[in-house]
Amino acid sequence: MKLRRRYCFPLKLNKLKKNIMTYCVALKLEAGMVFGSDSRTNAGVDQVACFKKMHNFVRDGDRVINIMSSGNLSITQNAINLLEKQGRHPELANIWNAESMYDVAQLLGESLRQVKQHDGQFLTQNNIDASANFIVGGQIRGEKMRLFMVYAEGNFIEAGEETPYFQIGETKYGKPIIDRVIRPETSLSDAMKCLLVSFDSTMRSNLSVGLPIDVSCYSTDSLRLDFSHHISADDPYFAQISRRWADGLRGVFASLPNPDWMVEFENQSQFPSAQ
Repeated sequence: MKLRRRYCFPLKLNKLKKNIMTYCVALKLEAGMVFGSDSRTNAGVDQVACFKKMHNFVRDGDRVINIMSSGNLSITQNAINLLEKQGRHPELANIWNAESMYDVAQLLGESLRQVKQHDGQFLTQNNIDASANFIVGGQIRGEKMRLFMVYAEGNFIEAGEETPYFQIGETKYGKPIIDRVIRPETSLSDAMKCLLVSFDSTMRSNLSVGLPIDVSCYSTDSLRLDFSHHISADDPYFAQISRRWADGLRGVFASLPNPDWMVEFENQSQFPSAQ
């Protein structure tokens, strides 16, 4: 009688369960700033929900601050809630009395560290990724517009002239169009079109990013939120942009010349020599 061999495979307990990516992007231009974020949160193929990932803090004539988030939803929500809670106590350093956007980024980083210190160990014990990232941008009266990306550890960097934008989440599919189009002198309208094409490209290649999308626009030195819009699945303009961009790409591709160094190969393939 043959014994049945039993195979045992070790469990990879050190691999954290990561949240499926989102996508957020912010563009800093001479004319102003453009922000966009999706609102899809995906914890599996049967657990798809929508949560707002764009948060605006506006006091007309004084400050306009936009914060977008990606990563663990509970961590990002609690970090924003802590920031809002601090704002109700004027004796504390908070988002409403911060003197610069640098101070705002620092407050956000500290809030993120505080939440992760409180909750992170429990999530890690259950192999759940507790990382989160933020984009924070805007303008406070007395200083110029500024744009920062806050990393999972709470530290941050500022956008410069050479790279006037930040992305978080699923960034690779929407990056090429931004690199080709966006320049400091790009108009806000063109920047918004580019941002939407960037989202469309990402959505076509990654099902975890999808509608609805929140967008907002800020004009330099206006110190008010100039425009915001919620793009749903039945938005006719976004559908038109998606369709015309796809048609345009196919048309440009069809017009490209064939490589001349493949002519001989193609001729041989079409007319094989007799054996």
